[in-house]
Amino acid sequence: MLTDIVQLVLNGIMAGAILAAPAIGFTAIYAVLRFPNFAVASHATIGAFAGYCANVWLGLPLLPSAVVAFLVAGIVGVTSDSLVLRPLRSAGLITTTIASVALTIALENLVRLGFGNALRNYDLPIMRDWRFGGIRVGPQQLEDLAISAAAVAALFTFLAFTRLGKAMRAVADNPTLAAIKGIDADRIARIVNFIAMGLAGLGGMLLGLDTSIDPLTGFRAILAIFAAAVVGGLGSIPGAVVGALTVGVAEELSQLVLPSDYRTVVGFIAILLVLSFRPRGILGARAY
Repeated sequence: MLTDIVQLVLNGIMAGAILAAPAIGFTAIYAVLRFPNFAVASHATIGAFAGYCANVWLGLPLLPSAVVAFLVAGIVGVTSDSLVLRPLRSAGLITTTIASVALTIALENLVRLGFGNALRNYDLPIMRDWRFGGIRVGPQQLEDLAISAAAVAALFTFLAFTRLGKAMRAVADNPTLAAIKGIDADRIARIVNFIAMGLAGLGGMLLGLDTSIDPLTGFRAILAIFAAAVVGGLGSIPGAVVGALTVGVAEELSQLVLPSDYRTVVGFIAILLVLSFRPRGILGARAY
């Protein structure tokens, strides 16, 4: 029993680390632009398929393919925001949020039009799991964990030590004061969208590496992404990481008492518990 629990916790940490990238993207957009952008789901799918094309069609190794997933999803994110969401932001949070749901449906159907509904797999070498006593660790899981951790570390470094990163934090903390200081809010919005949707695309590819991909890859993950952001604290980038790890471990441990088909219920329960007892999340709103 103890071995099973340790295995599930380990699996949950791996899953949570992958979930952290799109969760950070979701919470970063909320922190700076002040609305929940559910188009993160479709951009996760776009990143997954961009990485697939780079890996399978062009024969690129995993790491360059992950970079392609980030760049393509980021570019699509900036473009779709400029064309669809930015003109609607003045209409308010509800209108923009609904538009983001419509956008994600439209983009997912464009992916379906181009690639069909068939499941697709990346071109990966077959490797045996490593065993430590009764604990199994997959080499691909560790590689996914390393890529996600490197992306998160790079983002924290960018936010802490670069001028643009500090400008993003300033807009998130106090947009009025940032404007008085001469920070271009539109430029920051484009940068945030590029980074956030790029992370969503990277997360979509990492999800696909763990299983397979289809046009609904991002849609299936959006509840867990939203739950991670809420649990950690909407607007808090460190909170998104904490929330992702919490949701990942909770989903895995739920298999001790629930069939695996009910793992998504954990996301709903996590959201309800946090909103009931700590509405601002584990690390609060916009805490960097």
